[in-house]
Amino acid sequence: MAALPFMARLFDYSDWANAQVLAAAAGLSDEQLDRPLEIGPGPGTLRRVLMHTWAGEDTWLRRWRGEVEAEWPKEGERLSVAQVRERFEATRLQRAAFVGTLDEAALAREQTYRDSRGGLFRATLGDMLAQGIVHSVHHRAQATNAIRRLGGAAPEMDYMVRIRRPA
Repeated sequence: MAALPFMARLFDYSDWANAQVLAAAAGLSDEQLDRPLEIGPGPGTLRRVLMHTWAGEDTWLRRWRGEVEAEWPKEGERLSVAQVRERFEATRLQRAAFVGTLDEAALAREQTYRDSRGGLFRATLGDMLAQGIVHSVHHRAQATNAIRRLGGAAPEMDYMVRIRRPA
């Protein structure tokens, strides 16, 4: 399978999984969204995990396009789940437009980028696209765990649930 069609399948899955998590989070109260939890390396909130997941997708998109990263987007904004969903959608549309311009040769092209600490790194665009996908997988798992711990219905996000068809 060529890399671009495979990446497109993974982006489709990622967008669907983001929608699943956001739909589950939409049923929670502001108190639940902002309740401190031990998430990942330290305390956080579900709202912050949702914001961080979007911020990662937005930041990787800017890196793919070769834009200079001014700073990591603000994660502490107290946006509603609907507002976070709007940010995901805006980033998804921009990403689709960008990825639609790529060919297989572009995926092998090396480019440099700065991480959120200012370090300068080099990687292929294909590997950078993959990082944009897998970064969200980790944080959606955190969000699903938080939703469950907050008393919400954990979303179903398994890749096979998304793609399988009755035999």
